[in-house]
Amino acid sequence: MRRRLLSSTLVVAVIAVLLLGVPLGVVVSRLIVDEAAQELGAEAKRLVGEVEYARVQETPLDPQQLEQKYPGRFIQIWERGTPLRVTVVGDPPPSGHLMTEDAQTNTGVYVRISRDRDQVEQDVRARLLLIVALAGAALAVAVSLAVVQSRRLTLPLQDLAKIAERLGSGDARPSKHRYGIPELDRVAQVLDRSATRISDLLTREREFATDASHQLRTPLTGLTMRLEEIVASAGEPEVVREEGEAAIVQAERLTAVIDELLAAARRQRHAQAEPVAIDEVLGQQITEWEPVFRDAGRTLQLEGSRGLKAMATTGGFGQVIASLLENSLRHGGGAVSVTTSFGGNYVVTEVADEGPGIADEIAPKIFERNVSGGGGTGLGLTLARALAAADGGRLELVRRRPATFAVFLRPAEDDGRNRVVSGPA
Repeated sequence: MRRRLLSSTLVVAVIAVLLLGVPLGVVVSRLIVDEAAQELGAEAKRLVGEVEYARVQETPLDPQQLEQKYPGRFIQIWERGTPLRVTVVGDPPPSGHLMTEDAQTNTGVYVRISRDRDQVEQDVRARLLLIVALAGAALAVAVSLAVVQSRRLTLPLQDLAKIAERLGSGDARPSKHRYGIPELDRVAQVLDRSATRISDLLTREREFATDASHQLRTPLTGLTMRLEEIVASAGEPEVVREEGEAAIVQAERLTAVIDELLAAARRQRHAQAEPVAIDEVLGQQITEWEPVFRDAGRTLQLEGSRGLKAMATTGGFGQVIASLLENSLRHGGGAVSVTTSFGGNYVVTEVADEGPGIADEIAPKIFERNVSGGGGTGLGLTLARALAAADGGRLELVRRRPATFAVFLRPAEDDGRNRVVSGPA
């Protein structure tokens, strides 16, 4: 591209110089010749006047004085009389190329003055050489400007090509480079916006993979426990049937978790919120988690009001409770209570244990991603809060010691017109 810019600029400059320089050279050469002829003619008229004045004064002509007064000129003077007087001043040019002008009077004085034409032509050539030099300087300036302009255009284009190549290789950092050229700056802005979108997409994909691995771990663990019970009770058909039904429930829950994750990734879960029986979701979670707590020597109990309904998705609310129960199992201690109540404009579900609680230094950021006080992944509470917010509710830490988390959901009778939501969306 740089070579094309240089060649095109050079061609345009040469054409411009030719269009301007050639007519200028012709005009200048004619002006010089005409000016020399006019000067010679004026000298001839002046000289004939001097000769006429000398005749009137009866003063003889002094050739040496005339040669000093008209240097570089070949002068011939004829004066009518008897005999005819002829005066010659100077020497004819050696080249024989003469430029001649003459003048005469009515009294019989005739003057012819000549000069060397080669001198005039030399002056013409000097002026033409000056024009050629100026044309060359103009071409040099044009080429220099073309080089600067081509660098100004090609270097940003090369930089944009590197940015696009980096985007293609997966490095989606915005460059924020600007070049002072509106068109290229717009291209850079579009690439930066594309880099931001690609970075967001990559971040969402990584978060989705992390969230999926975290959320699927608990259902898979439960399913594995049920299958182990089936294997251990192979000789007891009733136990096998019961555990098989429980395994099917776990598999259905696993499918629901996958659907919830996909819907959350597409930001479509909020539109799927519907009246949910809180007791059914909590009963399912108690049934699944009670054996795990029992094996750990701890108790899990359900308390509070019954028959409550709230606006949520069954899978989303279930995952929130499962995350809170898992958090209590891993980081809490003692008995765990799940308490439901209706207060104000929300259906409240609290999960509390008798453990040491949450340290003061991490309590303000307990819901941030990758924040954990016990060596965990730091994703469970972040995902739980996002799922609650997606259902139009919120998840809050209501007490640090012992740790108590509360899920606030809109009651099913609320049509959403006066809904107030806090927490991350």
